[in-house]
Amino acid sequence: GGLRVGATHVEVRAETSAQVISSPLRRGTHVKTGQVMCELDPGTRDASLAEAQARLEEARASVPATQARIEEARARLEEARIIDNAASKLSEGGFASETRVASAQASVRAAEATVAAAQSGLQSTQASIQSAEASVAAAEREIDRLTLKAPFGGLLEADTAELGSLLQPGSLCATIIRLDPIKVVGFVPETEVDRIAIGAMAGARLTSGQEVTGQVSFLSRSADSLTRTFRVEINVPNPDLKIRDGQTAEIAIASDGAQAHLIPQSALTLNDKGHLGVRTITSENTVRFMKVDLLRDTPKGIWVSGLPDKADVIIIGQEFVTDDVAVLPTYQELDQ
Repeated sequence: GGLRVGATHVEVRAETSAQVISSPLRRGTHVKTGQVMCELDPGTRDASLAEAQARLEEARASVPATQARIEEARARLEEARIIDNAASKLSEGGFASETRVASAQASVRAAEATVAAAQSGLQSTQASIQSAEASVAAAEREIDRLTLKAPFGGLLEADTAELGSLLQPGSLCATIIRLDPIKVVGFVPETEVDRIAIGAMAGARLTSGQEVTGQVSFLSRSADSLTRTFRVEINVPNPDLKIRDGQTAEIAIASDGAQAHLIPQSALTLNDKGHLGVRTITSENTVRFMKVDLLRDTPKGIWVSGLPDKADVIIIGQEFVTDDVAVLPTYQELDQ
């Protein structure tokens, strides 16, 4: 006992400022994944998106003209280099003045500057395109934030935001509870935690008497600092939503089986060394004490390990005999 049934909660909150323009959904309403919870007033956001898109188209349209200027500047640079080369050769033969050579070299420098300016203009245009694309994405994202949807199917814990109410970033639109599957949460002592594995089958009995089954979905790796226990969660199907959040449950988790015998508690005794066990009868009808380990106590008896597959356990008079004493036993079934 003392275990708890828990559901997954999520709070759907606004990411922008706007008024609610949708009618509220009432508490208890079953919603589906992606269903709209709150619709917000777009205001001037559509106009902002159109403006951002126009700037993007304008920036993209200027690319061909910029590239054409670069090609023109490169052609003039090539022409200036040809003239400069010719002037240099004529000067070497004495057929051109130094002034003409200097003028040709100046033309080359001017053409190179024009090419650099044109390339800088292209880089500026590309930066403008990236900035415009970012503005479009931001405007589209702002419009997407106007529609608040359910991240998963579930039930509304309370009414959604009222029509006309102003939501700010972080304002609550709706709280959704997912009850299918539902979690059964418990705490396992450190002496038993190694017997539990993720995916193990488990059963739970609610206070109403209802019994459900599921699988272990989580096992904590860190013990609670006060109780030294480990949190375990079991996913249980709940398609009809009969299991409610917060109910108390008792769970049993399947682990690797062990061979054991079911005997009456009264059959347990102690030997001279203080060891807990039972006295059994050998094939020669003599008494033999055997140590046992307690596994589980039940209303029908106690489960113990440490005995062979078949054992004749003395359940009446075991306190009056010792090892190797010959006896004349009589037998009865366990439930008699």
